[in-house]
Amino acid sequence: MDSAGRAPLVRTQDEVAADEEFFSVYGPWAPLTPAEVARELAGFDRPWWVVGGWAIEAATGYRREHEDTDISLLSSDVPALVEFLAGRWHVWNNVDGVLHPLGERWTDVDEPDSQLWLRRDASSPWVLDIPLTPVSADGRWTNKRVAGHVAEIDEVTWVAADGIRYLRPEIVLAYKARLRRPKDEPDLEATLPVLPRGRLAWLSTTLREIDPGHPWISRLQS
Repeated sequence: MDSAGRAPLVRTQDEVAADEEFFSVYGPWAPLTPAEVARELAGFDRPWWVVGGWAIEAATGYRREHEDTDISLLSSDVPALVEFLAGRWHVWNNVDGVLHPLGERWTDVDEPDSQLWLRRDASSPWVLDIPLTPVSADGRWTNKRVAGHVAEIDEVTWVAADGIRYLRPEIVLAYKARLRRPKDEPDLEATLPVLPRGRLAWLSTTLREIDPGHPWISRLQS
């Protein structure tokens, strides 16, 4: 456990090396916590929600180290976010590793499945990663990993006691599964005991659809 009582993050040597190479190209990160993100976005009138490891922690109580903080929002709400953050944060669009700033010249993204990165200025670290959620033809949330999974935001997220909205943990795990990283194994173990039977079945069915040979499938059925 670290000084904050969190379990250490499990990473392979290859992952550590990849991170070091990443930082050497794109610069350092000093991620905000979900509570800090909520303060920065107070007054923003479009829905956003925390994803990734922080969403697992909120749902399960399992505390571990976090490399970063990821939130998401509908891709159609990017111009509103850029306008809301103007003068405080620089918003960059990351499309497969190619970055360009959003603002007066580029007010929106060309790829609704891309990411946004935030930092104060060119000499400051990145603080927030925003993998965008593409919208359906009628403006609803879509699952980037499961074709045809379209829903209202309230159906796939929940609001914790801290007032912050989080992606449901079984959907987080479906996103994580494709990466097959050691650090995601404790997240799975922490989530299994708290998932209702129906959501556990959804995760099992989804993994069989998107990755039939995934080792998590047998664990979900045990």
